[in-house]
This record gives sequence, structure tokens and C-alpha cells, in this order.
Amino acid sequence: MSEKEPVLSEKESLALITAMINKARDVYHETGVSAIMWGALITICALVRYAEYQFGFRLPFDIYLLTIIAVIPQIYMSLREKKTRKVQRYDDVFISNLWLAFGICLALLILTVNMAFASWRPLLEEYKQLTGKTPAFLLGEYVTSLFLMVYGIPTFVTGASCRFRPMMWGGILCWGCAIIAIFTPFRTDLLLTAFSATMAWLIPGIVMERDYRRAKKQEQTVHV
Repeated sequence: MSEKEPVLSEKESLALITAMINKARDVYHETGVSAIMWGALITICALVRYAEYQFGFRLPFDIYLLTIIAVIPQIYMSLREKKTRKVQRYDDVFISNLWLAFGICLALLILTVNMAFASWRPLLEEYKQLTGKTPAFLLGEYVTSLFLMVYGIPTFVTGASCRFRPMMWGGILCWGCAIIAIFTPFRTDLLLTAFSATMAWLIPGIVMERDYRRAKKQEQTVHV
């Protein structure tokens, strides 16, 4: 006669699912929506800017200004997350505010760069008219490195804090591409940006979202 399988009590079942969810939350932060949003947005912006230079057309606005608009849903998601979670852990609040701060810093950096270029272009045109040459130093050649450096900060911190290796290595990848971008032409920098955003945010975000849904489904199954 086979032995009967042990039956967990209601209290033991609750403790088991709580431990399972806490373990999942230690590895994956929230639903991954923020990472997917920023990954897709930055990738699209970089590829559109690359297409502008490659095929010789211009949009009537700076495509990167869309990142300023993206700060609004980031704030909304942070506030909604605080309301929906009954228990706010320190690391949850820290990482949510980290990505909110990243969005704000990114918007300020874009505004600053655009204002700098607005002042730089008249001087550049005057130099070309007087000398008939293009200056050896071009401000745009080094801007990408600044953005990639900023991209790596919340990515690495989130990955290291949540013990999520894809995002942690994604942050390191951003910093590596920031170094490479110093020595490459601007068009290559744009491809490096798209590659970094995809590998550091978009793909890890999809993985996070998949595992979050799986954990939620397991939680619902146990409660039923």
C-alpha cells in the first residue's frame, strides 16, 4: 500500500505561497512594465534618429522629446504601484523612486543638450562660413556617451539590488557602450544606443513581466 502524500494545512499553504512570492519579488521587481516602456521608447528613438541621418530626412520635432512625455506614465505607474501594494518594502520604494528620478534626469539632460545645441549651431555655421571647413570638434560626437552613462545607473542598481542578472549585466553593457561611443561616429553611437536599450531594458523587462504573471498565477491557484 502506497504512502499517503502529506497534506498541507491552510496555514502551511499560506506560508508556502508567501515564501514563494517573496522569493520571486527578491528577484523580479514589479511587472517589468517600466523597463519595457523605456526599452522600447529609447530603441525606437535611436533608430528613428539613425534613419534621419542615414536617409536624409528630418521630423518636425526632436524624436527624443518623447522621453519627456514618458515621464508622465512613469509617475502614474509609481503612484499606482504604491496604492495597489498593501505592504511597501523599502527596496520597492527605493527602486520605484530610482526609476522616477532616472526619467526626470533624462528629461532634464535632453532639455540641456537641446539648449546647448541651439547655442552651438550659430557658432558652427559662422565658423564654416569664415573658414570653409568643418571644425574638428563636434559636440554631438560625445553626447551619446553621457546618455549611455545615465542609462546604466538605474539599470545596474536595479539588477544588483533585485539579484536580476540580465539587468545588472545590461547596466554594465550600457557603460561599456558609453566608452565605445567616445571613439565612434554619431551614426554608430545611435546603433549602440538602440542595442543597449534593447539588451538592458526591453528584453529583461519582457522576462520580468513573464515571471511576474507566472508568480501571480501560482498565487491564485494556491488560494483557490
